[in-house]
Amino acid sequence: MTKIAILGFGTVGSSVAKAVRILGIPGLEVSHIYNRDVARKRASAAAAHVGSDAIWTESIDDILHSDANIVAELVGGMDPAGSWIEAALKAGKSVVTANKQLIAYRGPELQKLAADNGVLLLHGAAVAGGVPVIPGILQGLQGDTITRISGILNGTCNYILSRMEAGDAYSDVLKDAQRLGYAEADPTADVGGFDARAKLCILARVAMHTELDPEQVATQTIADIDAVDFAYARELGCTIRQVSRAQAQGDGMYARVAPMLVPLQSPMAWSHGTQNMVVSTGAMGGDVVFSGHGAGGDATAVAVMSDLLAVAQGARCVSLPTVAKTVTGDSVAPHYLRFIVDDKPGIVSAISGALSKVGANIDSLLQRRGYPKHRLAFVVTTEPTLNSTIAQAIETIATLDCMLVRPLALEMLVVDDKDEETA
Repeated sequence: MTKIAILGFGTVGSSVAKAVRILGIPGLEVSHIYNRDVARKRASAAAAHVGSDAIWTESIDDILHSDANIVAELVGGMDPAGSWIEAALKAGKSVVTANKQLIAYRGPELQKLAADNGVLLLHGAAVAGGVPVIPGILQGLQGDTITRISGILNGTCNYILSRMEAGDAYSDVLKDAQRLGYAEADPTADVGGFDARAKLCILARVAMHTELDPEQVATQTIADIDAVDFAYARELGCTIRQVSRAQAQGDGMYARVAPMLVPLQSPMAWSHGTQNMVVSTGAMGGDVVFSGHGAGGDATAVAVMSDLLAVAQGARCVSLPTVAKTVTGDSVAPHYLRFIVDDKPGIVSAISGALSKVGANIDSLLQRRGYPKHRLAFVVTTEPTLNSTIAQAIETIATLDCMLVRPLALEMLVVDDKDEETA
């Protein structure tokens, strides 16, 4: 009998318990559940999926000293989850986790600890929810040299941006996402790019055998995107998505998570709602696309359940050498610059001058009708230019007294003739 101890009976934990019950695989059972205020959880409707023999506890020591073979850590966060996983591995228990932050920052260390204790640490649910990206790469693409990972790694942001594309306001969609359980009460990790950043670092390790310091990976929030940006994006044949990318760049690595203008012909533009999409580009095999739902308890539970079954059936961990590399978020790309101004003569000349001063050239200027002169929204697109160069120009432009809000600068993703996403 393989016994599972679930740490955290929230959205994902309760879905995992449901999956164990629905699948009804002989020899696999939930034997222990840990949660704060456990009496409330035990009285919930979700508890009906847990067998009557299961032990409910508020003491982590009850889990560590139990006869459970596998610990499913579904609490999240760095601490105390990290210390609990360490203790479980040292106690000879395999661990399955969906904890992307912990694996991004401490994955190699914890994998070594698992190997030293003859157990497994699997984290297939840490990236893209129910989409089998990690096992797909580990077991299906190791025969290739992966040169780039790009895609949509945060279902919450994709839900928000695709709803905004349809005309809904950011604040309204965010509230809906929180109500539906896609976004936390504090959505900063999602909308600020930090959730996707952790996942990108994990994928860089798995696919490109590269260790990235998450703190060095550039991020940009989606909170500054407005309805007007989708209107202008459509005029440019694009939409807006939060895009995560990691790509070999000399001896280092380019890595960035940011909202970008995505051409409508790109597969990433077709991803809506909570869907995730990962495009792995190999030197020999070209592009391989993984797509599916990346947020929500049931979708994530699919990946957790798959890892639980792998451990129960005697899987072996794939061990890959990795190399630490420096990371930059600077790359050459065309840019979309949106300004909201109190209209007066000389504004375009001033913007053009600031761009020219840093060596950036304007490609086009768009001004839709219908906006009042005292709050005029218009857009400039640039020829391919370094992000850092555009940022330098924006610092100057933001000081103009006509600017009502800080100018918004977004990269424009370029699709080449082979339909590969490059910047």
